[in-house]
Amino acid sequence: MSSDALKTARGRALRHVAELSSGRPLDPALRVTLNFHPDRTAQGRPILEALSESGVYLSQFVTGTSNGGLTAFPGGDRWEWESRIFGGAYDEAAARERPVYGALNFRRKPVGAAPRFGSAHFRLAAHTPARTTFCYPDSCLEPSDVGVADRMGLIELALADRKDALDDYIEAHVHGPVRLDRDVEALVLDPCYRGTGVEEAARRLPCSLEWHPGFRLTVGELRRYPDYRGQEYVDLGARIAVGGRLDPRIVGDAVRTGRHDPQAVKKVWHCLARFGALPRAAGGAAPSSPNEEVVLDGLR
Repeated sequence: MSSDALKTARGRALRHVAELSSGRPLDPALRVTLNFHPDRTAQGRPILEALSESGVYLSQFVTGTSNGGLTAFPGGDRWEWESRIFGGAYDEAAARERPVYGALNFRRKPVGAAPRFGSAHFRLAAHTPARTTFCYPDSCLEPSDVGVADRMGLIELALADRKDALDDYIEAHVHGPVRLDRDVEALVLDPCYRGTGVEEAARRLPCSLEWHPGFRLTVGELRRYPDYRGQEYVDLGARIAVGGRLDPRIVGDAVRTGRHDPQAVKKVWHCLARFGALPRAAGGAAPSSPNEEVVLDGLR
C-alpha cells in the first residue's frame, strides 16, 4: 500500500487491523459475500433499482437501512464498534467513506456466507479481500480476534467454535467503494424470484445473475422448532405462509403489507433461513471453486 493510501481513513483502518492480525494468508479461492433481501427498499426505493442507478453497494451509514440493527449514526453501537475495531480511522470520515459489511464464505455455502441477513448475495471478486478486514465473531459482540487477507487466523477459530448455523460467519468489512461492474462476480438469487420483478431488476445490473438451490419451509416443519426464535414467530410464520409453505418471496410480501412488525417477520425469516435451505443438486460435492457453488445464468 502506498504512503498516500495509508494516510486515508481506509488506509489507516487496514493498517490498524493488520497490526492486530496473525495467521496464514487467505485461500485466494474463497470469496466475500454480501447477503441481503433483494425485494426490500432502500430510502423508499426497491433496492435493486437503487443499485442499478447508483452502481455502488452502500453501507448502512448512507442508506439508513439494514437487515441487522439500525445503529449506524454518530454515537450509535455500530459507530462505536467501528471506532474500536478500526482504531478511530473513520471517526471523522464521511458516511460514504465507511466500509460495507459482508462475510467470508469459508464454508463455501451456495446461499452465501451469512444468510441470516438475506436470501440473496453479491459474490465479490477475487481482488476485494486485499482491501477487506475481518473479525470473529460478529462486531456487535466486540471481538478481539481480527484478520486481513495476508494474516487470516480466523477460519481456524470459526471451525473450532460451535455456534448456531446462522451465527457461524466471519464478518467482513470491505473498505472503499463496492462497484457492481468491477467488484462483483455475480448476484445470486433464490429461484422463487424467477419470472418476477426482482429478476427483471437483477438483469439490469452490470454483473452476472446466478441462482442458488433456494429456501423452502413447510408450516409443518416450522412447527418443529418453537424454541428457536419463539412460539409467537412460529405462529406468525403459519399465518403468513401461502399454501402451507414459506419462501423468501412470501416473507418479503408479508413485510410489504405493513400489517406485521418487521422485526417479528425477521424472526420468521431466521427460521426459514436456518431450517429451510435446500440441498445442492444430487451428486453435488463441496465446490472446489466459487463458480461451482451455483448454476451460472450467463449474464455479464
